[in-house]
Amino acid sequence: MGIAYRLQEKVHGGLSRCSTTALKAASDRGPPIKAGTRLVRSWHGRTVTVEVSENGFVFEDQQYASLSAIAREVTGTNWSGPRFFGLDGKASRG
Repeated sequence: MGIAYRLQEKVHGGLSRCSTTALKAASDRGPPIKAGTRLVRSWHGRTVTVEVSENGFVFEDQQYASLSAIAREVTGTNWSGPRFFGLDGKASRG
């Protein structure tokens, strides 16, 4: 498949800058989390459990659109939700 792409690239040109940027952004986000997945995090002696739903995330029987909103609710400060729940590959503090 790589050879076919390379031949096509020679004839028609490579990806546009916009497409390259979009692909990079999508790969930076990591794989999507499947509905039904439970995310568990300990924060200052409190166990935080979030369930991934089809429409976002459920925390303490409330629907949230993002993990960052939940992290903000738990910590009282602005956090990257994926970082707070350890989904970005970086260690989270707390």
